[in-house]
Order: sequence, then C-alpha cells, then structure tokens
Amino acid sequence: MHQIPDVHVQLPVLAGRDRSVGCRAGAAFDSRTEGLFSGEDSPSVFFTGVYILIAAGALMMVVGFLGCCGAIKESPCMLGLFFFFLLLIFGVEVAAGIWGLSNKDTVVEDITEFYKQTYTNYMNTKQEALKETLRLIHFGLNCCGLTGTVIDSARETCPKKEGLEALITTSCPTAIDEVFNSKLHIIGGVGIGIGVLMIFGMIFSMLLCCAIRRSRDIM
Repeated sequence: MHQIPDVHVQLPVLAGRDRSVGCRAGAAFDSRTEGLFSGEDSPSVFFTGVYILIAAGALMMVVGFLGCCGAIKESPCMLGLFFFFLLLIFGVEVAAGIWGLSNKDTVVEDITEFYKQTYTNYMNTKQEALKETLRLIHFGLNCCGLTGTVIDSARETCPKKEGLEALITTSCPTAIDEVFNSKLHIIGGVGIGIGVLMIFGMIFSMLLCCAIRRSRDIM
C-alpha cells in the first residue's frame, strides 16, 4: 500500500527531469545558442557548465526511475540505490556551490572577456554567427554593447528601446556582473530549496524501505 502515493510524486518529477535534460541539451546544440559554444574564444565555463548539467539531469532521471520502480516493486534494494544516488547528488551540489562561490570572480571575468572579444570580432568581421551570439546575450541580459550608450556600433543586435532608454542602457559587462552579484541570493535560495527537497526524498525513501522490511518480517 505504500507505493501508491510515492509513485504519484515520482511520475511528475520524472517528466520534469526529461524536459530538463532536453532543455540543457538544446542549449548546447540549438542553432540560436550554438554561437556561445562554437567560437574559438568561448570560455571553457560554458562547455563545462552545460555538459555537467546534462550529466546531472540524466543521473536524476535514473534516480527517479529507481524511486518509482522501488516503490512499485517494493524493492529495498532499489530504494537503497535511490537513497545512495540522492546522497551522492546532494554532496556534489554542496561541493559545486562551494566551488561556485570561491570562483565567482573568475567566472565573471571569463564571461566578460568572452563578451568583449566577441563584440570586437563582430565589429571587425560582421560575421552572422557573431551577430547572433551578441543578439542572444543582449536580449538575454537586456543590455547593449560595452558602454550602453548610442556610441556603441552594434545596436542592431540590441533590444529596441524608446525615449531616454534608447540613449542610455545597461552595458553588458555591468549586466554580467549584476547577474552574479545581485542575483546571488536568489541562486542560493533555489539551491537550498533543492537541497531540502532532496533531504526529504532521502528520509521518505528510508521510511518506505523500513516499512517494506517490517511488513515482510510480519508475513
């Protein structure tokens, strides 16, 4: 009787993980974002980050599968593996969070330098791939150029503004810095929330595993 509510929780999680892996893979191979990864000056942080997310998403799918099957089959072995993988992922997330905080300045510098190099190369060559890369960054961060003023020569890649905003907008180096600094508490809050959910997942998997063992001992 224990497996019914657990399965109802696990199935939407599995579906969400499927979409998550698809989105992460799409970011690396979609024609609209491939400029971020195909350029010679692309920082390794892009490659590392996306492929780690794809691997983590695939692992989470396996974990969700183990949780579903363990609940349906009432298998202590599968539930034990579910607990182990959740604990492993939790440890990796904690380590990644510590690494991210300690290397935040380096990541910001790499991305800012990549943007400046891409901007300079586009101004010199007018390549379409570089134009799409700049457009992606400008629209994603709602910024424009190195200075954010009308003197920037790549305004055709920037979001359209009206009034005073058309004269002075946020420069992209400033926007990149703001994403990693002003939004850091949001990123931390999301990470803590995910960690709490994983802890609850480990607790409930152990409770279900113990309940299954007790029911078998009674029988």
